[in-house]
Amino acid sequence: MTLSSKIPLLFLFFLSHAVIAHQGTLQGHVYDAVTQKPLNSATIIVAGTKFSAVSNELGEFKIKGMDAGNYQASVFSLGLESVSRDFRISDAETTNLDFFLNVGAIELSELKVQAPHAHTQQLISSIDIKLRPINNSQEVLRMVPGLFIGQHAGGGKAEQIFLRGFDIDHGTDISISADGMPVNMVSHAHGQGYADLHFIIPELIENVNFKKGPYTAEKGNFTTAGWVDFRTRDMLDRSFLKVEAGQFDTYRGMAAFNLLSETKKQQGESAYVAGEYSFSNSYFDSPQHFKRVNGITKYNKKINNNTYLNASASRFYSKWNHSGQIHDRAVASGLISHFGAIDDKEGGETSRTNLSLKLTTELSHGGLIKNQVYYSHYNFELFSNFTFFLVDSINGDQIRQKENRNIFGYNGAYTKSGYLAGMPAETSFGITYRQDLTDSTELSRTVNRSEITQRLMLGNINETNLGAYVSQTIILRSDLSLNASLRYDQFFNRYQDLLTFANGKAKAGILSPKVNLYYSPFKNVQLYANAGKGFHSNDTRAGGDPLVVAQKGKDILPPAYGTDLGLNWKPVPRLFLNVAAWYLWLKQEFVYVGDEGVVEPSGRSVRKGIDLTARYQLSKNLFFDSDLNITKPRAIDQEKGSDYIPLAPVFTSTGGLTFKRSTGLNGSLRYRYMADRPANEDYSIVAKGYFIADALINYTQKRYIVGLSVMNILNTKWKETQFATESRLKNEAEPVEEIHFTAGSPFFAKLALTFYLK
Repeated sequence: MTLSSKIPLLFLFFLSHAVIAHQGTLQGHVYDAVTQKPLNSATIIVAGTKFSAVSNELGEFKIKGMDAGNYQASVFSLGLESVSRDFRISDAETTNLDFFLNVGAIELSELKVQAPHAHTQQLISSIDIKLRPINNSQEVLRMVPGLFIGQHAGGGKAEQIFLRGFDIDHGTDISISADGMPVNMVSHAHGQGYADLHFIIPELIENVNFKKGPYTAEKGNFTTAGWVDFRTRDMLDRSFLKVEAGQFDTYRGMAAFNLLSETKKQQGESAYVAGEYSFSNSYFDSPQHFKRVNGITKYNKKINNNTYLNASASRFYSKWNHSGQIHDRAVASGLISHFGAIDDKEGGETSRTNLSLKLTTELSHGGLIKNQVYYSHYNFELFSNFTFFLVDSINGDQIRQKENRNIFGYNGAYTKSGYLAGMPAETSFGITYRQDLTDSTELSRTVNRSEITQRLMLGNINETNLGAYVSQTIILRSDLSLNASLRYDQFFNRYQDLLTFANGKAKAGILSPKVNLYYSPFKNVQLYANAGKGFHSNDTRAGGDPLVVAQKGKDILPPAYGTDLGLNWKPVPRLFLNVAAWYLWLKQEFVYVGDEGVVEPSGRSVRKGIDLTARYQLSKNLFFDSDLNITKPRAIDQEKGSDYIPLAPVFTSTGGLTFKRSTGLNGSLRYRYMADRPANEDYSIVAKGYFIADALINYTQKRYIVGLSVMNILNTKWKETQFATESRLKNEAEPVEEIHFTAGSPFFAKLALTFYLK
């Protein structure tokens, strides 16, 4: 391009900035009127104009380029009363306007569908977290539309996850975090990406953010099917006590207490401590003796008008027995019942300690800096028996998986709103660091959870993940916005084999571009197109094929490429619809291997499908929701007819009715349905589907809540998790491959009483 051709472009660039210089700016903050906590993701709209904004983590918003004149701004946040205020803009001046929102009725009519800030909006999760009762820690993950979970080791083990045609195992293809700390465990003793969320106390969850697909720059490892980010409360509205009691010797106590005065809270300083204890023998013939202890304390301080400090410490411990997976032939022959056991010596013990320190600062020029350091100490021991006497006809096939882990990490980000070539824009930079160190990660054959007959694997793991990203959002027009980002991750893997005394190391990096386009041709209509690359890392140990360390990093980071074409639409004020057609290609698939009870990598795979979501407010207090998910998952490198992906869901649906009032009777009736799906590659073995309905009713008053929850109100006999596994009993001459399963809960009723201390 010649100098003469550049002059008009330079003239337009400086002209746009000159025009902006003679316009005014509206800025301010949005707060919770009761707790004085800054409100994130509140929507600010200037009436009669194209101007809008979304508040950040400090509740701050800024709208530039406004002509001089008189205006009215309205602020909306679901579940809070909207507030409107008049203001005046003067040339080249900044007008400050703060908003304080009180708790109000939930009105879907106030949900705003728009293009300028679509990349940061979480429309579905904002609705669901306000409406759905959280009955237990498992319900947390079900906040993601289309996500199913299954428990197959007695409640203490991480759930098996299903999403978008994936049997994700315990987290291989979904990135899960809590308060900025990673939940997924790399190179875990039981499975890659193992994500145990049981350290979260359900009553303390404030919001659940998520996105399906690999389209978010801030999310790195395991972000293929999508990501989920849980945020717990920074402060309590008020202290409370809760007790629960139910069938099958089920008991739970929970308490949360504010530690500082209301005066301190009004000044921006708060602290609380909370804890829970759970016990249950569960519905299996062999008592589970499950117990869990959780504790957390959080401290928040507004250091000055621009800086917030957040510190937290938590401790989690769980121990349980379990009946393990059983096979169809044992139940059919009458050897055991549907809730029986073949080897009831399974079970485990796990614990986790978390420390986190986060500093969020708004700079004088409007930029936002976030710095977080965290540490986790984690212990895990699990005893399983998948094949009974297939491998060892004398002692049986019980195995022990054990590890001791330390995690060190840092998350840093800088975000600045401004203009790019005269267009409103937001730029973000970020860096992440994570170091995992395990001591004597073990896989052994055992007898009666006490005697080791053979050590199969024993070693120390040292895995480092360094990540960096840049993300640019540009509001091209009031109805059109573009987000483009680039992420780079570098891994360093080391493994010290304590059985062979061999040492191995490998390293690899991966570049992940992502593009997101949002267009609103009409009011309350939003079209979007997402495209991006993600990945999941493979296990550091030489335990699979291909071997990560042994092959010097050749297949450490198999990529995934995805795209979504979607529509968000509000045809009427109280109805929200979302439909998305999507496609995802993976370089490397993970398949469950029944005879070893592990997962291992295989070949390439492709998934495509359609997601449908509806949220409808039938009346002031009655809400309906439904999610439908249709998927076609296939292995690419296999012959047709033998290319099914075992246990991958092909059709799922969830939904229900919720009746919600601030006082008096509240309740919900919910269902979940999973269709039949292939249990092996040629679909000769079928994992049977199920339809389960749950109910909850609460009586709410200012100082207390009395609730009754019922799982499986129809008392359906169903299989919560299923696998096509080859196994042999001690008296069987030949092994048999068939469905092995863990029974799902029968009718299970539980009473709860919550008492608020003021």
